[in-house]
Amino acid sequence: MNADGSNINRISFGQGTYATPVWSPRGDYIAYTQIKNGQFHIGLMRPDGSGERAVVNGWLVEGPTWAPNGRVLMFYRQTPSDNWGFGGTAKLYTIDITGYNERLVDTPRDASDPAWSPLLH
Repeated sequence: MNADGSNINRISFGQGTYATPVWSPRGDYIAYTQIKNGQFHIGLMRPDGSGERAVVNGWLVEGPTWAPNGRVLMFYRQTPSDNWGFGGTAKLYTIDITGYNERLVDTPRDASDPAWSPLLH
């Protein structure tokens, strides 16, 4: 769509539900969360909807945010709790846009909903 909200065009036509779209700082990709068949996926597509692909999936992966260089995403992964609601964790991870080099971001406690700040001058 245009900056003023006019000229809306749908670009996501895959299966499931799309959520949390985030433009890359370079403007070449949109990261998103997709939920299909009981799985969560962090995916990428070009602004015209082409090149759609998942870079990570799991029981609950969500909340993509871009590194200032536009080449790395941060997201959170939550593990399920047991039948009594105990044991679930939420951790932050990074992954490059190729879908490789996934790394845990060490935090003192559980963490979710990351937000990478823009480059500071």
